Amino acid sequence: MTWCTFILGLLFLCFIGHGIVGNFFILLGHLYTFVMGPEKKPIVFILIHLAFVNTIIICTKGSIDIIIFFHLRNFLGNAGCKTVIFLGRVARGLSICTTCLLSVVQAITISPRTTSWRKLKPRSARQVLPCLLLFWVFNFLISSNLLFYITASQDTNSSALRPDFGHCNMLVPEPIVRLLFLTLMTLRDVVFQSLMGWSSGYMAFRLYQHHKCVLYLQTSRLQGTPSPEMKATQSVLMLMTCFLFFYWADFIFSFYIGLFKAQNYSILYLQIFLTSGYASFSPFVLLSRDVNVAKCW
Repeated sequence: MTWCTFILGLLFLCFIGHGIVGNFFILLGHLYTFVMGPEKKPIVFILIHLAFVNTIIICTKGSIDIIIFFHLRNFLGNAGCKTVIFLGRVARGLSICTTCLLSVVQAITISPRTTSWRKLKPRSARQVLPCLLLFWVFNFLISSNLLFYITASQDTNSSALRPDFGHCNMLVPEPIVRLLFLTLMTLRDVVFQSLMGWSSGYMAFRLYQHHKCVLYLQTSRLQGTPSPEMKATQSVLMLMTCFLFFYWADFIFSFYIGLFKAQNYSILYLQIFLTSGYASFSPFVLLSRDVNVAKCW
């Protein structure tokens, strides 16, 4: 191990450590607000679920990446490889679905009362729970192939390790199986990111209309003080921007590595940071905007 790799490993430990701490603050802060608050807001329940899922991503992906950075022996074993990689893939899908749900619910919340989709607005967390359970079942199904094709590597030579799974290998599945699961994963990402893009665009449009209304009411005492709904909308838009940046940056680097079989470890390490970037960075976006969580702590 070179000093450069060792320093990058320490930086990665700090990176995922900050991510775990940030999600811990979000999780417990919103959980306290949810339990002690007079009403069970669906947005708060979705944020609790998002923080929980992001914590799983950091812990599962982080354990594999620590092996890669520090060239450790496999401490996971065959069952551990299956569990860690399976849970990480499920959590990644849940993060996409939950972030999309958060965006759509917030877009419906700030829509005018006269619109037809305002009827879809969840009134309590109980109405959101079936949707989240459906996300869990769906992502369990489309990641179930990993339980059969992931095995622990018997080769302890660090130079032979794959950068995505470390000491865990993925057997080559049958073409039909690979095509089926890749199609389902692609369909999931396309559908949920399309919904995310639509809701983000709609929220940006509503914020623009609100800004014009504030400028028009020059004599209003509330000028420059947006409503809580608009503040929440700005937070969700920042979260969407954070998600799209890390998702597409990770996709571009993964595509480049897979297409050109890149063995440049600088690119591989950068891709490792990008994979855990959204889960580690998103809680600080929310903490910087959420006054209630700050007051709770």
